[in-house]
Amino acid sequence: MSGWGIGTGNQLQAQQVAQLQSPDKTIALHVYLSSSGEIQYRIQKSGANVIQPSALGVMMKGHDFTRGLKLVMASKPVYITDRYETKNAKKSHILYRANQLVLSFANEEEKKMEVIFRLSNDGVAFRYSFPWVNSKETIIKEHSSFAFDKTTRAWLQPMSEAKTGWQHCHPSYEEHYLQDIAVGTVSPLKSGWVYPALFKTNNTWVLITEAALDGTYCGTRLINDSASSVYSIGFADPREVFTGGGYLPENNKPWQTPWRIITIGSLKTIAESTLGTDLAPAALFRDTAFVKPGKASWSWINSKDDHITFDEQIKYIDYAHDMHWQYCLIDADWDTKIGYDKVAELSAYAKQKNVGLLLWYNSAGDWNTVAYHPKDLLLTKEGREKEFSRLQALGIKGVKIDFFGGDGRSMIQYYLDILNAAAKYKLLVNFHGATLPRGWQKTYPHLMTAEAIYGMEMVTFDQAAADQQANHCAMLPFTRNAFDPMDFTPMNLTGLTSSTCTRRTTPGFELALSVLFLSGIQHYAQAPEGMVRVPGDVQEFLRHLPDNWDDVQFVEGYPGKYAVIARRSGKRWYIAGINGDKSEKKVLLDLASFQKKNVTLFTDGNNNELFSKSVLTAAKQKKYEVALPANGGFVMVLE
Repeated sequence: MSGWGIGTGNQLQAQQVAQLQSPDKTIALHVYLSSSGEIQYRIQKSGANVIQPSALGVMMKGHDFTRGLKLVMASKPVYITDRYETKNAKKSHILYRANQLVLSFANEEEKKMEVIFRLSNDGVAFRYSFPWVNSKETIIKEHSSFAFDKTTRAWLQPMSEAKTGWQHCHPSYEEHYLQDIAVGTVSPLKSGWVYPALFKTNNTWVLITEAALDGTYCGTRLINDSASSVYSIGFADPREVFTGGGYLPENNKPWQTPWRIITIGSLKTIAESTLGTDLAPAALFRDTAFVKPGKASWSWINSKDDHITFDEQIKYIDYAHDMHWQYCLIDADWDTKIGYDKVAELSAYAKQKNVGLLLWYNSAGDWNTVAYHPKDLLLTKEGREKEFSRLQALGIKGVKIDFFGGDGRSMIQYYLDILNAAAKYKLLVNFHGATLPRGWQKTYPHLMTAEAIYGMEMVTFDQAAADQQANHCAMLPFTRNAFDPMDFTPMNLTGLTSSTCTRRTTPGFELALSVLFLSGIQHYAQAPEGMVRVPGDVQEFLRHLPDNWDDVQFVEGYPGKYAVIARRSGKRWYIAGINGDKSEKKVLLDLASFQKKNVTLFTDGNNNELFSKSVLTAAKQKKYEVALPANGGFVMVLE
């Protein structure tokens, strides 16, 4: 077996103990064990290093699995396949194929740690397993790391510090991305970087995230220092906990840790990969008939707190009905400004209009000082059962739960407790002011969406956010929205009525977000007063826009610059493109490759028109060049 020099200065001479290839043999994993019993791994793509030699292992309270290890078993590679369906992702029918290798190491006290590796054609995943655990054990540090060549560039969102922000509500994954930065750049907020984290090493793109997070582990982030191009797993801040709960990983049963996922390839690989859900556990519930993706009207983004009134919600229910949207979201303080009895009336009225109501809740607890209500109703099992039972009796279809307190183990368990209770009462769930879902939507199909993004509401508050919106949106298909549903609340076609900020994006850009962004329920920011100004053919487009997608194709793009992505529903293809740059871009579309006859194109209008519509014939226009103005966009329908 070959050796490998690891580290700088006094190099650790390590012996290769295992290797594994992806099914198509383009990705290779090499695992090494140093003379001092430290495990390292290296990943190559087409023969070139992507992840340099990097550490593996964990430190438990009282048990060291970082050094002094010896290999006691290496399994034969096993070919793994998994087919699953989803109503809430870039594809509806997904086939996962990977080669799996299990290595078992024993530490100096003869306790075992298994490292499970899986290599698919689009990346690598690994996790740790401790089959011997039968009483309480605590992991105090995970040593997993990702070492890059020093010339690597990164596109990363800083993790905000616990207890900062408005009403001490951070962290909630609501920062702008630092783009095309040198590896080793220190996070300006000193708390590391959130997932998914995007890197470019030579000509290979790498996207790092995690999946299979359960209540035994905290949500993690990447941490680094300025002297190193190595990123390591960091744990949640000790303050990011459910009241009285812990933040460190802890378990008293045989234990498997979350998957560390490294998607590897081109930008096309990143935009089309489903690894973030491939590694998540299968759905826990068989009864998913109530899980219906769709679109929602939403008054708060336009009329804010003072208009959470009965009459305003009637208007937005009528608006949803007119647009053939399935839901209407009623936001904060509805319990006093409208009341349960009048909400019952709204629910009955909405049902007549074939619209389902969604209600907002404060996650409550002492982790922030947010006063919005209803609050304090979901903190206990009894409270959740009582409230969700009441909502089910009222005919409510789902809940939006806001202002969580971070990623500590006990807070992660709180998310899962809510999901389990909501499933029992057939309620759809939207987490706001929340953590990244990390594939939960596969395990809990009624988790329709989560915010975890600096979204449209920020554009209503801050001109600087409006100024950066186009660039920010062009980041998201390659990062935040790559695997998990995202409640950005997009599509401001005519300007937000509540905002003093000037919109910098064009109507074409905003329309494109309705296709580009993925969310099980898409809460649109467009007000009914503005929709009457939108041309009838664009309104019809929005009435018949699919609620979920069957397939995806990356057309072209670059993080923060522009994104052009095609999505299929049934036999119809939709192509959406946005320009996050300050200069015009031209995109040449190969219409013939989609094998459709009729093409409808919506672009930004001229003079005082919001939109321009073109009808093309694919047989004649086999190639078509679309001009994307600065901060502009387009949508194309092929059928």
